[in-house]
Amino acid sequence: MNKVLYDKEIQCPVCKNVFHTKKVRSSAVRVEKRDTDFCVYYNGENPIFYAVFACPNCGYAALESVFQEISPLGKKMILSEISPKWVQRDLGKERTVDNAIEVYKLALLCAELMNQKKGILGMLCLRLAWLYRYIGEERELEFLGHAVNCFEEAFRYEPLPIGNLDEVSLLYLLGELNRRLEQYDEAIDWFNKAVSNREIKRKRKLDMLAREQWLLAKEEYKRQKGQSQSA
Repeated sequence: MNKVLYDKEIQCPVCKNVFHTKKVRSSAVRVEKRDTDFCVYYNGENPIFYAVFACPNCGYAALESVFQEISPLGKKMILSEISPKWVQRDLGKERTVDNAIEVYKLALLCAELMNQKKGILGMLCLRLAWLYRYIGEERELEFLGHAVNCFEEAFRYEPLPIGNLDEVSLLYLLGELNRRLEQYDEAIDWFNKAVSNREIKRKRKLDMLAREQWLLAKEEYKRQKGQSQSA
């Protein structure tokens, strides 16, 4: 028995089914390192695996932070589009990376059907990219691309913050995701917005990181230009 995990009781807001899902005890979370796009690596159980709740009865899945926030129209969409095709199974047990990918994709499908905010879609896509990164899968870049598109639209049209991403953190993240996708001109533009934002002075580590990645994006942009001219 894994003592690092505990059972959380949840009532599905769609079908009212009561179920249990695993969560990682906060006292057991051990951060090993962080990537420059905020992806966290853990010693032991990874809480990211358990941040999506999925009802075993009707198939509704969403990030824990928004699981209960579903409109009457959203409920109708789940009951008409997800539940009839749903093969009942328990996704609330101990999860591997593959289990986590399955449940995040289900949450993404539900979110798209319910026309949820782009910020939520972006967060799901970003975490899917991280999950693929953990196992060295090329589909990481596919989901980073989806995350960029969603976050850019969210930045322009939706209220901030998005989860724990305030304006300056999102500006930085858009720079770094574009850089990882080798879209260096866009990356430079977003990094420029980040370091020019007055709020970044309150976040010394983020300020330093943004300037480092900004310089790196500029160097990579020059190298890319040089290669295309010599080709």
